[in-house]
Amino acid sequence: MYRLYRRTLAVMLLAGSLGLAACASHPPKPSGASQQQSGAGGAGASSQGAQGGANANGGPFGNQNSIPGPQQGLLGQRTIYFSFDSSVIKGQGTEIVAAHAKYLADHPNARVRLEGNTDERGSPEYNIGLGMRRAQSVREAMLLQGASADQITVVSYGAERPVDPAHNREAWAKNRRVDIVYLTPAIQPAVAPQQQTPQQQEQQPPQ
Repeated sequence: MYRLYRRTLAVMLLAGSLGLAACASHPPKPSGASQQQSGAGGAGASSQGAQGGANANGGPFGNQNSIPGPQQGLLGQRTIYFSFDSSVIKGQGTEIVAAHAKYLADHPNARVRLEGNTDERGSPEYNIGLGMRRAQSVREAMLLQGASADQITVVSYGAERPVDPAHNREAWAKNRRVDIVYLTPAIQPAVAPQQQTPQQQEQQPPQ
């Protein structure tokens, strides 16, 4: 009887040790909370990347510092005004846009940033979109009149940058606008000297 008891106890101890070894060979799965945190982190990185590319309209923009830019005639006017809930350029705005487009066409190194703005009415999301449509409207008009895409970048501030903080029609009319901001001129890459072909070298007279 005593021998049978010892055999039973030994079998139970052996089975227990095998079970512990099996558990140790499989690492624990991550909890639901840690999976949600890692997923949230990935989404945040993606949204930051998308936001970084949202304003990348145009070519290789490096230095975004503003400069006075040209001031003669219509070039001294830098604001295009819009009607309520509209992105259509009208009135003197068409002349101002044409003057700046011609300047950009005549000066390939010149660069501008078009800043779209709205009045305070409407949701922030809608106003950001409306400001972008206004800036894009000015951009398209400039491109049609000779400016190149790598000279122009656009951004929308919605209702975040009013020039008049009052809450009336006069203030709203001033805030529905696109501001033309001149930037530091682009630096043109150095042009390597053109090498002569063997035929051109043979045609040169001896020194």
